[in-house]
Amino acid sequence: MSKSRRVSDTLDFWDFPASWRSYVAIMRVDHWFKNVFMLVGVFLAVFHNPHVLRLDNFPVLILGIMATCILASSNYVLNEIQDAEYDRFHPKKKFRPIPSGSVQIHIAYAEWVILAILGLVLAAFVNRWFLYTGAALFFMGLVYNVRPFRLKDLPYLDVLSESVNNPIRLLLGWFIMIPDQLPSLSLLLAFWFLGAFFMATKRFAEYRTINDPKLAEHYRKSFGYYSEPRLLSSMVFYLSLFALCFGVFVMKYHFELILSAPFILGFTSYYFHIGFKEDSTVQAPEHLYKEKWLVFGGMVCVVTVFFLLFTDIPQLYEWFNVLSNQVSPLWKF
Repeated sequence: MSKSRRVSDTLDFWDFPASWRSYVAIMRVDHWFKNVFMLVGVFLAVFHNPHVLRLDNFPVLILGIMATCILASSNYVLNEIQDAEYDRFHPKKKFRPIPSGSVQIHIAYAEWVILAILGLVLAAFVNRWFLYTGAALFFMGLVYNVRPFRLKDLPYLDVLSESVNNPIRLLLGWFIMIPDQLPSLSLLLAFWFLGAFFMATKRFAEYRTINDPKLAEHYRKSFGYYSEPRLLSSMVFYLSLFALCFGVFVMKYHFELILSAPFILGFTSYYFHIGFKEDSTVQAPEHLYKEKWLVFGGMVCVVTVFFLLFTDIPQLYEWFNVLSNQVSPLWKF
């Protein structure tokens, strides 16, 4: 019987629909859209130095995006492994491949290592600073998921340590185009705190969906400290820090971006609103495409910021009595 079981397990593993699909699932390919923050770094680099916008940079850009996606999947696999014992207490995540028993742990660990090595090797072909930043992305996956650190179990640090991946992705995009300089610290901090707002909203929605403090703590240890008022307060705190840091960037580098503030704040306000919905989609960012008004608002924000980033409106500086910036846009209106 033991031999029969071993043969059966082997057949199941090589049966693509029944097994391999589960190993692909824990890579969370549908989460790769989060790497869109890399493009912010690319646009910022072009804004800083328009000469980097060359055809010979596009193959490197594609290689960098591939490396980042693979490194992100490595972190997702590790997250699936480390969270399996907790996901069993979540009404939906208990059906994930590992908690449901459709993935062998030792093979999942091998998958994690292979993806990490492949991602870092590809990153090394981009440039040195891109490799260092890619290694930082991989390192954050370790300290976020693995004991004795496991920052995801600590209140507030769980949000801050996961959302720091946003400025890391921005840096990855920047270093593809400009490998020997650093972007604005104020913008990096703005992206960090904006990501923290999104993550805190996700925690808030999860806490409301579980609707049982003891069960919530079994699922995520930080929920033993959190409450709805504490999570709401943190959401306001992170969003305020984002507005402050983004304001510093606007004042110092390109005041025209002040015109994007109503669109950005409208987008974040609507995201805040979605967090209150029953079984809110902010719990699974890969499903946010279902929120049509949110998608529309996000597209308006992107188009507005992109347009203003490369636009010069001298009259604004006179109206607000602000000194003109020293960065020349690609064109003027």
